[in-house]
Amino acid sequence: MEIAFDNYSIAPIQLKDAWRLCNFVVANEAYLKDDFPETLKENLTPTLADLFVAKKEKQFLRREEYLFTIKENTHRAIIGLIYVKELNKRPGQAELAYCISYQYAGKGHMTQAVKNIIDWSFTTGGLEKLQIIVHESNAASIRIAEKCGFDYVTILQKEHRRSNGEVVDMLLYELKKAEFNSSK
Repeated sequence: MEIAFDNYSIAPIQLKDAWRLCNFVVANEAYLKDDFPETLKENLTPTLADLFVAKKEKQFLRREEYLFTIKENTHRAIIGLIYVKELNKRPGQAELAYCISYQYAGKGHMTQAVKNIIDWSFTTGGLEKLQIIVHESNAASIRIAEKCGFDYVTILQKEHRRSNGEVVDMLLYELKKAEFNSSK
């Protein structure tokens, strides 16, 4: 499965992506450290990336968590990631988490990719509700959530631990399948 848009494509993570994933996280280390500390830690070397990708491929096949890469089509470099995660917390519900390389930020690519993954989640993924959990300082991610039709719900107290150990509150946004379908 591959979803194409502009000069980019979205596809499930594959074993052949390990080196590219390692390159992506190393190049974006400062950018990822607070919001994706585990992804960063688990992909800092090619060997770690091989193990991470193998684990994520299995989780995808078992429908435990879906990890998608966003690639630039000319050089096939990974420019971003989108997780559809927390699938086992509540039936029919999942959380979206996404990151993009600093060189591609602010150009609309992530908004387009998230819209494609929302559509996939509600059709192929069989989900009924999606959530985005974001820190109030991440204005770009909040804009993506709002552009994609998510509604602000509440503040989640002490929801996320940053790389420096600080525990921070996060904002919860939600989108229901029925609302998404009516906005198409």
